[in-house]
Amino acid sequence: MAIIKSAKKAIRQNKKRKAQNIVYRDKIKNLIKEVKFLVSAKKIKEAKNLLPSVYKALDKSAKVGVIKKNNASRKKSRITKLIAKSEK
Repeated sequence: MAIIKSAKKAIRQNKKRKAQNIVYRDKIKNLIKEVKFLVSAKKIKEAKNLLPSVYKALDKSAKVGVIKKNNASRKKSRITKLIAKSEK
């Protein structure tokens, strides 16, 4: 257990940050899962409507540092490619 005051504060900060990061990660995971489900159910229009919110969540999490910029970009690309592929 931390003894020094600054170390105790760092532990408190880490707890808060971890909780916030989990929120971002769960949101991304759930949105991507939902899009994949819609694509597999041949509901392309609904998946396309969900795409902006997926982009928003990925961009926001990349901006605040939960995931890296290229990771967000790769996920966006793959989701878009998946929807475009199933559209044909």
